[in-house]
Amino acid sequence: MMDRWGIIYSPKSGVLRTHRRWEEIRRRLNELGVEYDFVQSEGGGSEERLAAMLAQNGYKRIIIVGGDGSLNRAINGALSVDPELRKTITFGIIPNGHGNDYARFWDISEDEPLKAVEALIQGRVRKVDVGVLKAEDKVRYFLNCLNVGVAASITDIRHKTYRFWGLSSLSYLSSIFLMLFHRMEHYASFKVNHEQIEGSFMNICLGNAHAYGLTPNAVPYNGMLDVTTISHPAISQLVAGMYMLFTGKFLTHRNVRPYRSRQRIEFQDTGKACVSIDGQVLPNTAAPFEVSVRQEYINFIIP
Repeated sequence: MMDRWGIIYSPKSGVLRTHRRWEEIRRRLNELGVEYDFVQSEGGGSEERLAAMLAQNGYKRIIIVGGDGSLNRAINGALSVDPELRKTITFGIIPNGHGNDYARFWDISEDEPLKAVEALIQGRVRKVDVGVLKAEDKVRYFLNCLNVGVAASITDIRHKTYRFWGLSSLSYLSSIFLMLFHRMEHYASFKVNHEQIEGSFMNICLGNAHAYGLTPNAVPYNGMLDVTTISHPAISQLVAGMYMLFTGKFLTHRNVRPYRSRQRIEFQDTGKACVSIDGQVLPNTAAPFEVSVRQEYINFIIP
């Protein structure tokens, strides 16, 4: 059994200090005598291919230095080789992305990479839940959340504007502004806990963790998905909703309906709404599809 770590380093594009952070991480790993091999992603979702390569070559501990999207792609890559490898592989994260929400759930901070290294050394492993999207031609796993609607559209626009602005903050603000010119609601029809739900929605979020505040009570170890629907947006309501999102009162907004389910959530129709998982858009994904959760499905290192 191979004891060496396989590390996938995913640089944060557009940020010069990301390489200095990586050198600091490498220096600490060497000081602690960790045996590891690392590969650097070349962008374009290469983490999926690299994780599959590490899994095929017998690495039992795969560490991602990156954000939510990089972590998601790595897990999908490793599980694409053979889903049963999940029993032998342990995943870990050193946050280094533009979105680090899943790491934050476990109190792993991007600002303290050496503490993340120490947590990996201690090797406290917990089995965590994994969400699964099944469509006719694809199976995709997610750790944090799946969004249908505006949140996914913001992710899509943000990725596109980032190529232009090159700065995360400007990209985020510009994506919010551009959303004002997009359709804010889409018709959707889906089933939760045997309840058929249909109507026009601004966003539907299925959270396995906090989902950037959209499912603030979700936890990735109870075998359930939290679901929130947002409907009937008006500008004044959007402002109030954003305030509640950042103050932890999101679920009390009058246009938000929460659910919780351990059963399959079946989407019959999503209109032309954008779909995303863990901060990355899934192109050409339309209903029908189903989303479920697999309890304690993979091994993950936590502090």
